[in-house]
Amino acid sequence: MQIIRKNFGLKILALALAIVGWAYFRFAANPIFAAHFDQQLSVPITAANLPVGFIAHFTDKEAVVTIANARGEPAIKPDEIKAVLDLSGKGAGIFNVPVQLVAPDVAVQSLSPASVTLTIERIEARSYPLAIHYTGQPGGGIVVGSSSLAPQSVTVHGPSGLLTQVAAVRVDVPLAPSPSALDAMVRPVPVDSTGQEIGDLQVAPDLVRVRVQFVKGTGAGQTP
Repeated sequence: MQIIRKNFGLKILALALAIVGWAYFRFAANPIFAAHFDQQLSVPITAANLPVGFIAHFTDKEAVVTIANARGEPAIKPDEIKAVLDLSGKGAGIFNVPVQLVAPDVAVQSLSPASVTLTIERIEARSYPLAIHYTGQPGGGIVVGSSSLAPQSVTVHGPSGLLTQVAAVRVDVPLAPSPSALDAMVRPVPVDSTGQEIGDLQVAPDLVRVRVQFVKGTGAGQTP
């Protein structure tokens, strides 16, 4: 008993230090426990410094960032980190651009994707004549007596690649079932060679005046 009581306080302190040291090496070095201090964020990818008159197309819209947070430090908020594609000095073409992080002083463990392949196109404007496209089935011998458009042409703005697909710009007018007059503002639609509308294009003006006179055809309704 005398041996145990001798320097009893020092022995307790040594035992406590040994337990603390064992716990540190047991848990701090364990990747399962260490992973709890990693923070994963999903942040939007944005293009910066794109020259005026150009547009960039890329499919990767978000970047996944893994950050090693120090113990006791508050978690990083998603809006504190930005994933940026610097497009300074780039013209039309295909490029592979690294993703740059704008963030506080943090330890980044991983970033995916690290780079983005994108296409840059020039924004152009082209003039196209307007055409009337009649829809539906004619009935009762009704035909178009006269028609007019104001204006007769429009300007289409958009990426050069899309403009090359434009086969026509038309206004859709339903055929009337009986003699009547149409006077309306109609939206012009750019279409490709198959008649499908091409999106992501701007048409100016966005509405045109269409006037159509539907009349009874000559000899309509007569018995041969």
